[in-house]
Amino acid sequence: MAPGVKFVKEIGCGDRKIIVAKGDITEIECDAVVNPANSLMYMGGGVAGALKRAAGPEVEEEAKRYAPVPVGKAVATGAGRLEPRIRMIIHAPTMERPAMRTTVSKVVRATRAALDTAKEKGASCVAFPAMGAGVGGLEARESMEAMLEALDEHWKKSSNPQTVVFVAYMDRDLRQFLEVLERARLESCRREGAKTRS
Repeated sequence: MAPGVKFVKEIGCGDRKIIVAKGDITEIECDAVVNPANSLMYMGGGVAGALKRAAGPEVEEEAKRYAPVPVGKAVATGAGRLEPRIRMIIHAPTMERPAMRTTVSKVVRATRAALDTAKEKGASCVAFPAMGAGVGGLEARESMEAMLEALDEHWKKSSNPQTVVFVAYMDRDLRQFLEVLERARLESCRREGAKTRS
């Protein structure tokens, strides 16, 4: 964790854990951070723009070499100036073109692709923003439901990544993340051992 990120709630799931955090995702300490990208890999506004400003333009240039990347696939690049605190950025498109509206099903597919890529690249910790929120048009609540659905599917097949952090930038998004997590019933994750960090 870094000063710009506060861990708010942690759910233990055997040897795995889900963490909800508040703050700037570019300031977290975690193997991988997920960029809710577009298929063309242009890093304009929102989380993508913040990552580009913090990591440096070389991250976008590296990502664009893979374009177009369809929704349901993901690519990993270096993290530029964010290394070694963040080892890689996983670009998982939630939309085909910049500033498009997206859907819950696309966020599920993007999250699934990001988790598969994190596993392949050996990332034990991966941090997600509110995928598909903001310019994508989804509420943080819808985003969290979609991300948890994909995580539940993934953890039924694999224990890695072992730590998944959902980072809310705004207080309203944090409240929605916590509400969804509170009522979630992940088949892959026993709810015993849940604890809150303040």
